[in-house]
This record gives sequence, structure tokens and C-alpha cells, in this order.
Amino acid sequence: MNEKTLDVVCLGRRKYDEVWEKQKELVDQRRFEAVPDTLILVEHDPVYTLGKNSNEDHLLQSRDKHVPVYQIERGGDVTFHGPGQLVGYPILDLHHHRLSVSWYMRTLEEILIQTLGQFGIESQRREGLTGVWVREEKIAALGVRLSRWISMHGFALNVNTDLKFFDGIIPCGIFEYDVTSMSQILGKEVSLVEVEETLITVFRLLFSFQECEEAYA
Repeated sequence: MNEKTLDVVCLGRRKYDEVWEKQKELVDQRRFEAVPDTLILVEHDPVYTLGKNSNEDHLLQSRDKHVPVYQIERGGDVTFHGPGQLVGYPILDLHHHRLSVSWYMRTLEEILIQTLGQFGIESQRREGLTGVWVREEKIAALGVRLSRWISMHGFALNVNTDLKFFDGIIPCGIFEYDVTSMSQILGKEVSLVEVEETLITVFRLLFSFQECEEAYA
């Protein structure tokens, strides 16, 4: 199997638990070389997720109690996923890339920074923090898990996200900064499909994939 082949699976809008199970299946398949590296792109129904080391106090009592909460195995604290947000789950075997957690995280951040740049949004990292920022506001969150150097979970980019859902949490456990979205910065709704297509191109480039197969399910 060509280790530089990437399958891109675009799922549209799906429930969180359904895609969580799909990730686990793909991780097992990737471990035995049954599938190539895969990037899942999806838009979720509203959900809060808590990373393995998260502080449950960061899930506020004032939140919308109709939004389900999942305790999951990624790193990081509490975050929100919902409509208008592009969520990416790379299932990559880093033996074919670089065996470095910090390199992997910085590459994901760079993919998001370059994608935002294509829409005229200047973004950056912040020293000592994970994610992507526009000035003092966070626009993309990252949280991953590596199991024998195979990745799961990933990133969430706020495109047209309803930011009121973040009022129910302390996002990523960070008190002092707010969150933003592409639509809030640009003052208009942004095509999620266009963002998705741009991100796929940048993702393929920065991870040096030679081929890219896209599937819609």
C-alpha cells in the first residue's frame, strides 16, 4: 500500500457518537494496513466533549442541558462541536510521517492557519497554548489521541458556528480568551464546502500526500 495515499471521507452532518465509533474502526484497520491514512471531515449535531484530563467544573451549570456530553479519550479539556463548524479527524500512521507529537500538532495548526489565510483571515499560534487564534480570540481547537503512533480525534474550526454554545463552558479550560468564527470576522456566512475543499488541499500538501481519494457517505 502506498503510505502517501490519503482517503478523505466527507460525512456531512452526523451525530458525534456515530463518527466516534467510525474513528475507532479506522484506527484498528490502519494499524493492520487495511486502509490508508484517512481524513474524516464532518459537521456535528451540538455536543460537548471532555478530554481525558479535563476539569468537569469547566462544563458550566448554565449550559443548555439538551446538549449531550461525552467523556472521550483525546487530550485537552472541554469543547463544543456543532453545526457550522468543520471538524476533522485524521487517522494517520505517523510511522509514515514523523514520530513526534509536537510536530504533528504544529502541522495541524499550520494547516488551519494556511486555510484561514486563503479566506483573508490572518491567524496565529499563541505561546504555550494549543490551537489557532485571531488576535485575542480562539478560532480553532485541537485535541488528539495517539495509540502506537496512529492518530484519532483532531481539530475543530469555527466557520459559521453559533458561538452562544461556548457560553456554557470554559473552552479548553482557558478563562482569559474568547472564541470567534470565520463568519463573525468576515461579517458574512462562509461556504463550509469551500473551506472543506481548501483545507483538504492544504492538508494534502503539508503532509506530503501524493494522491487524494475523496468519498462522501
